[in-house]
Amino acid sequence: MISVVSLWLPILLSAVVVFILSSVIHMFLKYHNSDYNKLSREDKVMDDLRKAGIPAGDYMFPYCTENKERNSKEFQDKMKSGPSGVLTIFQGGAFSMGPSLAQWFIYCLIVGIFAAYIAGRALEPGAHYLSVFRFAGATAFVGYSLALMQNSIWYKKSWSATLKSMFDGLIYALFTAGVFGWLWPAA
Repeated sequence: MISVVSLWLPILLSAVVVFILSSVIHMFLKYHNSDYNKLSREDKVMDDLRKAGIPAGDYMFPYCTENKERNSKEFQDKMKSGPSGVLTIFQGGAFSMGPSLAQWFIYCLIVGIFAAYIAGRALEPGAHYLSVFRFAGATAFVGYSLALMQNSIWYKKSWSATLKSMFDGLIYALFTAGVFGWLWPAA
């Protein structure tokens, strides 16, 4: 058994590698450009939303809080006439990537910590590279990919966008596994 603290270097290095790799994927490969569609009459929709003064947050429409309300004729009519959906509103003003990038790096560290925990509990010092690769990689894949399917299941995000993001997660997991296998403590 190996402590998580003793695996600080593969945790940190795998987070740095994934952070850089994700930047390359999103800035240069461009296969995520088709994940979203442009609204028809975008300017009008944005103007209407601006006039409504909706604060930043997540919204579902039509909205109800209880099954009794969901079964009402009024709610059913709203659903039939449409549209219905989930809407995320960002705060207005200049968009700053800094806070999101910082949170992404922290998330990469958290995935690395869980990969270290699982592999460290399952394997001894001096474990074979492929054994470390399997444990760290499977754990990292779970952390980077599996929960993304919920967005398509429940919130109707396109499956193609979800599968592309899961493919990214597979790449991140493979690199995480490689770093852990490379830096695994010797016996």
